[in-house]
Amino acid sequence: MSRQGGHLALAWMSLQLLLWHESVTIEVPQDPKILADLRQPPTITKQSVKDYIVDPRDNIIIECEAKGNPVPTFSWRRNGKFFNIGKDLRVTMQKRSGTLEIEFRNGGRPEDYEGEYQCFAGNDYGMAMSNKILLRVSKAPLWPKEVLEPVVVTEGSSLVLSCNPPPGLPPPVTFWISSLMMPIRQDKRVSMGLNGDLYFSNVMAQDAQNDYSCSARFLFTHTIQQKNPFTLKVLTNDPYNDTSYNDSDPYGGRKVAESMPTFLSPLGSESSKMVLRDEQLLLECIAAGLPTPAIKWFKKGGDLPGHKVKFEMYNKTMKIINVSEEDAGEYVCMANNHLGSIRHSIFVQVRAAPYWLDKPTNLVLAPEENGRLVCRANGNPKPTIQWLVNSIPIDSSLPDPSRQLMGDTIIFRSVQMGSSAVYQCNASNQHGYLLANAFVSVIDMRPRMLGLKNQLIKVIENNRTFLDCPFFGSPIPELRWFKNGQGSGLDGGQYRVYVNGTLEIKRAKAMDEGTYTCVASSILGMAENQVRLEVKEPSRIVLAPEHQSAVRGSTARFNCKVKFDPSLPVTVTWTKDDKPIHLGRRLRKDDETLTIANINEADEGTYVCTVKTEIDQDSASARLTVLEEASLNPSVSSALPPDRPDPPMDLELSDPAARSVRLTWIPGNDHRSPVTEFLVQFEEDRWEPGRWQDLATYPGDLTSVILQLAPFVNYQFRVIAINAVGQSVASVPSPKYQTSSAAPDVIPRGLRGWGSEKDNMEITWEPLLDLEKNGPNLHYSVWWRRKDSDGEWNNVTTTGTKHVVHNTETYVPYEIKIQARNDLGAGPESNLVIGYSGEDKPTSAPTDLHISKVDSTKGNIHWKPVNQDSVRGEFKEYRLYYWRKASHVPGLVFSKENKTKGFYTTMAQPSAILSDLVPFSHYQMFMVVANNHYEGPPSNSVEFSTKEGVPDAPSFFRIKRRGFDSIHLEWGKPTEPNGLLIGYRLKYQAANGSREGRPHLETFLPNVTEFTLRLPDRSTRYNFYLSALTTVGAGEVIIEESPFFTNEAYIDQVDIATQGWFIGLMCAIALIILILLIVCFIKRSRGGKYPVRDKKDLPLDSVDHKDPDGSFDYHSDEDNKPLQGSQTSLEGNVKESDDSLVDYGEGGDGQFNEDGSFIGQYTVKKDKDETEGNESSEATSPVNALYSLA
Repeated sequence: MSRQGGHLALAWMSLQLLLWHESVTIEVPQDPKILADLRQPPTITKQSVKDYIVDPRDNIIIECEAKGNPVPTFSWRRNGKFFNIGKDLRVTMQKRSGTLEIEFRNGGRPEDYEGEYQCFAGNDYGMAMSNKILLRVSKAPLWPKEVLEPVVVTEGSSLVLSCNPPPGLPPPVTFWISSLMMPIRQDKRVSMGLNGDLYFSNVMAQDAQNDYSCSARFLFTHTIQQKNPFTLKVLTNDPYNDTSYNDSDPYGGRKVAESMPTFLSPLGSESSKMVLRDEQLLLECIAAGLPTPAIKWFKKGGDLPGHKVKFEMYNKTMKIINVSEEDAGEYVCMANNHLGSIRHSIFVQVRAAPYWLDKPTNLVLAPEENGRLVCRANGNPKPTIQWLVNSIPIDSSLPDPSRQLMGDTIIFRSVQMGSSAVYQCNASNQHGYLLANAFVSVIDMRPRMLGLKNQLIKVIENNRTFLDCPFFGSPIPELRWFKNGQGSGLDGGQYRVYVNGTLEIKRAKAMDEGTYTCVASSILGMAENQVRLEVKEPSRIVLAPEHQSAVRGSTARFNCKVKFDPSLPVTVTWTKDDKPIHLGRRLRKDDETLTIANINEADEGTYVCTVKTEIDQDSASARLTVLEEASLNPSVSSALPPDRPDPPMDLELSDPAARSVRLTWIPGNDHRSPVTEFLVQFEEDRWEPGRWQDLATYPGDLTSVILQLAPFVNYQFRVIAINAVGQSVASVPSPKYQTSSAAPDVIPRGLRGWGSEKDNMEITWEPLLDLEKNGPNLHYSVWWRRKDSDGEWNNVTTTGTKHVVHNTETYVPYEIKIQARNDLGAGPESNLVIGYSGEDKPTSAPTDLHISKVDSTKGNIHWKPVNQDSVRGEFKEYRLYYWRKASHVPGLVFSKENKTKGFYTTMAQPSAILSDLVPFSHYQMFMVVANNHYEGPPSNSVEFSTKEGVPDAPSFFRIKRRGFDSIHLEWGKPTEPNGLLIGYRLKYQAANGSREGRPHLETFLPNVTEFTLRLPDRSTRYNFYLSALTTVGAGEVIIEESPFFTNEAYIDQVDIATQGWFIGLMCAIALIILILLIVCFIKRSRGGKYPVRDKKDLPLDSVDHKDPDGSFDYHSDEDNKPLQGSQTSLEGNVKESDDSLVDYGEGGDGQFNEDGSFIGQYTVKKDKDETEGNESSEATSPVNALYSLA
């Protein structure tokens, strides 16, 4: 029955943990004003090490410092009892600290103060405690007096000279020297063991000497003590001659009996070794034999951990650093020579002192909040966990109703102001212990603003900006932002509010200027601060300087026209080759120009114009090239335009180094445009043969450069010259140059860890580029371990770019690092990257999903969140599935498509707004929690209905036809009525350009979808506005304008003669024609031709006749002949002459005679008409005048 009750209690506790939700712990800012007012329990900040060895010649100082508010007071225990410092005159405690100082200037023995010390720091809110500090005094005992008999050994036999140094604290470092203070030569045959003894695998005659002395160096006292020296005598079969010794025959031709290997240390065929986790493991195998045996190491059932194993003392000692549990097992050392081999097995056990899996940390809570302290540790054997509160075992402390102990976790619920305390977690096993202090501080503090008051922030338009509003309070206040003191809180759209109070404006516009107020509020009050934002125009160079070449002695001008915000102070500066320009008589600067007069070679370089304000800057550069003076014959130098340069010549390599070489060349002809730079390219024949790649560019005045190269590459170089016209042809390639190999010096990029399955983690990275391999056989070493576990690193070596870790727990963080290696060695290690194992389906569903404040298009949804541990992955969002189940509009056809909406929130009581709903509809919804790969089980299903809203616009609206005095309108019902339609509303009004006439209004029943409108004025155009109606109101308006129809154009054409503007235009044209006719008639009348001679003093030709009535006949016989150039009819009749008045001077240089009559002289005409003499002149009529004009 009791067992059943225990199971029920355990199940009840598990259920409580599952349903319990933890509050977000409060982070206390390091603001002096906050810290001065904030009451907190003490925290140990400094203490001496657990195993504390001191020098007896110095005073003893045992450190213990702590912080808290009020300032803590300190006390000490020694060997578990209260240590009364005031009774011991040698012991003092430093002010405002718990550090002890024990002085021995006036006598006393440091050994009297050896023991176990523990410091306690307390104030009104709790008591913190230090580790137990074991104080021991360093000892350097003398070597015991002893008489050593000479050691006699036969040549070829093995020998061990024992050291046995005196036990010191800490143990001394041993070594062997001769009487001349020279170290004894050690090699494969002779070496010192881990215990300090000197081992001879086989003795040679030259080993005989009388001064083998073992020495011990004591670290604290910095003293060296020597043991009495050994005298070694070697018995040989034949006399020993020093001159007969050589490396190939160490016995000088003497016959010495050879022997199979035997072990000197350790003895026997097997032994055992215990080592603690994270320490180093030292295994030793020393063998005797002749010839000297070679030592090899193996691990049975596996490989040696190559990345952390090291062989010393000629393979006799194997050292493994940072031992982990996987290093346990059977290690075998083998000693062999040509006579045989032997083996020794060493069984290694790995134990572990306690180490942290989850170390408790300080917890700051507000009244009525929840929290927890977790203390998880591991070790071998498994450590026991003990909780203390204020240095008293928790079982013996006063009960606290807000506290519940559940194994390695303490749960706090609805804490009160008196619940503050310091909790200690002690994890211990037979190999050691861990002690951690973590306080629980319950505080209540009104919201406070921590930043500067009324800051002014200036930002460039279209830039992202952040408005900071650091705040603090307990409980954690809710922060909201307002602009210009109006409207609702700013969040969403171009605004984003971070949890630390910062407001982000994604792209600042001029409309974003104003005063922003951040308000932090809680149940204890509120606080606010203001930030004024000013948005400025960017500073930019609108007319940049351009590259130019100028002749020496001339003047150069660089333009730099800038545009900037007039409210910002601006500076425009010039630099030459990154150095400030010193203005003077030759160099002058105005607002937009830099002028350089009387140019010389020193003026050549790159000029940079920089415009700078307090918040931004812009710059532009141009290069000035100084040319020699123009040729004496400028036509010769200017005859040919500038051209591309010739390629460089005679490439030479010199000064070879491991990663560099000097390249020298001779420039080609620049063809009247100076070379501005040289481009050096390379080609290598290992990775991408035949492909030329850019290596570096150099200024045009250099012809010898040092090239920085990569290892393990067979290079060939070429050079390209560049001027203002373009690039030259590439030069002839240089000789090949091979760089030596080296270890990688690049860290693989793109390292990440992620889970493709729920029980694995894929570690991937980008491979090194070919030129980054630096040597042959590139591979990668990858390490990983659980984050915050301080456990042993797991590792793998691979040539690929991916490694999969299997059998992981679900969604566990790992620390990952990587290193590239090749045959030459290892490259640098990467920084730690945090990766995660795979995710699994969440196990819990949100509960109590419900909706409130539902209107026509939105509603507020609420739910209870899941425990974050049940997400089993990275929490992504709460995902709401909802769909339109029905419409309250009878017979409406609609889509029942499922829709989703995600909400990211970690609030204890989350809520959100579900928008974009269709009015007058019935919906159903449920919610799941989602990580990056999976969704959890669904929550409870909720059904709700939206209220009636205004309808959508009619589905179509068109003017079907138009008569002379009517327009016919047609429209369709709205696709979404959003309620019960009660009719349509039509508004129309005459449109005259941008002005509209008086509106007219028509309403229709819901079943009416057409309307014919009779127009009082058929030439007037109309605008029509149509909307559907529900009981809520009018919906979206659709607008149409009466179009131009073809019959309208016909009507306008028929009526054009009646328009006043047309009549006026016709009258004006008739008047102009009449005026032209009158002018031409008058001119023709005054300008008639008379028969005259070329010269006025000549008599008239005899062809002139006088009529009988006394009048002159102006017609000659020639008048009846067709003129040259005239046309005749088909019957041969003479047509009208082509002559014009202009041919005879009419309208030209005509002049009046002295009597005032106008005589038009003939012009010089070279055709036949002019030489034939007389021409007739006819009386001019208006018709003839028109013909002459034509």
